[in-house]
Amino acid sequence: MGDDAALWKPRPGFETVLTTDWFLEGTHFLRKSHPPDSVGWKCLMRAVSDVGAMGGEPRCSLLSLALPEICTGKWMDEFLGGLKRASRQLGCPLAGGDTTRRKEILINISVIGEVRKGRAVERKGARAGDKIFVSGTLGEADLGLQLVRSGFKGAGRERALLRKHLYPEARVALGRWLGAKRMATAMMDLSDGLSTDLTRLCGASGIGGRIYLSKLPLASGIFSSKFGNKERVHAALHGGDDYELLFCVARRNAPKIPKRISGIQLTEIGEITGGSEITLINSSGEEIPLRAAGWDPFRR
Repeated sequence: MGDDAALWKPRPGFETVLTTDWFLEGTHFLRKSHPPDSVGWKCLMRAVSDVGAMGGEPRCSLLSLALPEICTGKWMDEFLGGLKRASRQLGCPLAGGDTTRRKEILINISVIGEVRKGRAVERKGARAGDKIFVSGTLGEADLGLQLVRSGFKGAGRERALLRKHLYPEARVALGRWLGAKRMATAMMDLSDGLSTDLTRLCGASGIGGRIYLSKLPLASGIFSSKFGNKERVHAALHGGDDYELLFCVARRNAPKIPKRISGIQLTEIGEITGGSEITLINSSGEEIPLRAAGWDPFRR
């Protein structure tokens, strides 16, 4: 940083991966409720998640930041502290950007990444018969948001209830492994909820999908003291901000997918079908349409 622009040169044998992501006060975070270091951490992690979802790895980022004068002191210091921690963990240094003044906080992160030629995984590519997998557990970030909105702070063991919402982890290593091994036929990150993102993946591939309620990796047991099973199922299906990976694997390769990679749980939750319908097999064994009811910024 310090010049008018950054110079970029991809490594031989690699392709460049580009992504950009908004993180807006009032839409993606609440200034009075979300710790500033969490805002800094999360704005980079969620952008890098898009690179990881294509089997790539981040190399550097650019930050555009608009904020009020009142936030240029302590708030900004803590924000940059969280961003710096995420940057170090990801090996993704800040290469530059721009700062301006505005009455609300607007954050835009652009990430430059790389993927070996021929190893990028797109949303399209799934075929009928492929198995559908997800990483981690689903719905914890959405349940954490509900707790934040209710004023819950958490301490000790209960602090873990907020971890997935405040400090998510981009699954870069897992995405790179799936791409390098040519295991995933299609892949994307879960940012807007399983029901919405699976619909997008199937739409890109021109196929349908079926998932099983009994196989969903619901929010872990510590959430059961705060939320009932119905709430945890709803969060797993429709809650956003998990930043786990949703990927498809050819039937012949599905047995080669381990239960865990680097401590991250991998779960088979369904299969790709012909046609275009997305359905859910519920607890009664009934197959019902699965409506895309995740995050949509234009939904009233």
